[in-house]
Amino acid sequence: MADKASIKSRKLDGKADAERAAAAPTLLSGGNPQIAKGHGDAPVQAYIAAMPGWKSDVGRRLDALIVRTVPGVRKAVKWNSPLYGVEDEGQGWFLAFHCFTKYVKVTFFRGASLRPLPAGQSKHKDVRYLDVYEDQLDEAQFVDWVKQASQLPGERM
Repeated sequence: MADKASIKSRKLDGKADAERAAAAPTLLSGGNPQIAKGHGDAPVQAYIAAMPGWKSDVGRRLDALIVRTVPGVRKAVKWNSPLYGVEDEGQGWFLAFHCFTKYVKVTFFRGASLRPLPAGQSKHKDVRYLDVYEDQLDEAQFVDWVKQASQLPGERM
C-alpha cells in the first residue's frame, strides 16, 4: 500500500506533466518544434499544432494523406520529428518529417527504392528526401510514395 507521501508525489508529478504539456513548445533552429518523445497520435498532433505558420497546414495535410493511405499507421515523435510506421512494430518506420526555415523536409527511410526517386539525396544510400515548400505539395505523387514506402522494410529506431 502506498504511503501518503508517495501518493502526493505522484499527484505533483502528474500536475507537472500536465503543465509541461499545456506550455507552448520551444521552437528550435529553423522553427522545428521541440516535442517530448511519445508514441501515438497525441504527440504527433502536438508537433503539428506547434509547427509555425504555413508549415502547420503542411503538417496536417501530410498527416491526413498518410493516415488515409496507410490504414492503421503507427505514429510517434522521436528526436523532435513525427515518425510513421506500419501496424507491425517489427516492420520499423517508413517516413518522418521535420521543419526547416523555408520548407518541411519529408524523409523516406527507404526512398532509394521508390519510383520515381524523390529529388533529395542523402549521405545515406537508402534515404531520399522531399522538401515541401508553401503551396507546393504534389499530393498524388506523395500518396504514391507513401504507398510504396509503407510496403518496404522500415527503419528500426
